[in-house]
Amino acid sequence: MIDAIAWIYIQDQKLLCVRTKGKDAFYLPGGKRELGESDEATLVREIREELNVILQPNTIRWFQVYEADAHGYQPGTQVRLTCYRADFSGTMQPSGEIAELAWIESGEGDRCAPVNQVVINDLRRQGLIQ
Repeated sequence: MIDAIAWIYIQDQKLLCVRTKGKDAFYLPGGKRELGESDEATLVREIREELNVILQPNTIRWFQVYEADAHGYQPGTQVRLTCYRADFSGTMQPSGEIAELAWIESGEGDRCAPVNQVVINDLRRQGLIQ
């Protein structure tokens, strides 16, 4: 099981996703914890590294945990994505390993990793994305 932390950011009923250089699928921004790191610290660090923005720690709130097949790993490998919502300051710019940003609608799940498809379906059911 791959355990990761992710940021759910919705604007105009579209979900922010990122594509890593050399990958073909979009993912939620975020990543894996470093040794001894809390979920919140992981989220703040990963989002700063990937998008050049600062999450406001007092706005970070747990959203949901999702599980699905891990994209790009051996068959049977699962990913557990603990998702949070938060406000940010700064201007989003892809950084480091991130090739591009995309604002994904519910009908575009095929552009995303399997766990993102689960997230997208859930957000659509909740009326949070179109």
